Amino acid sequence: MNYSIVGDISIINYITVSGALFMIGACGILTNRQNMISILMSIELMLLAVSINFVAFSSYIGDLSGQIFTIFILTIAAAEAAIGLAIIMQFFRDKGTVEIGNANEMKG
Repeated sequence: MNYSIVGDISIINYITVSGALFMIGACGILTNRQNMISILMSIELMLLAVSINFVAFSSYIGDLSGQIFTIFILTIAAAEAAIGLAIIMQFFRDKGTVEIGNANEMKG
């Protein structure tokens, strides 16, 4: 059975890369729960892995809806990163650190 999307690259290769990226992101969140920036980067890796899956399956079945949905995912991820980094920068200016343990003091 030929699962080829582009040339010799099959959909199984895309799923493997996507799964590896998602697992790296999940392990990044689970192992490093102290630094806000590393957690933000891990979430971005997980969103990228999901986007790779959407594009691969969209191309495999010949429908553009997965690729359009990926554009929305990347737009939301960019906005999330910009807002998250702005909050982290403000937190660093106030507290002098980006450790999550000090975030309890932000309660209002």
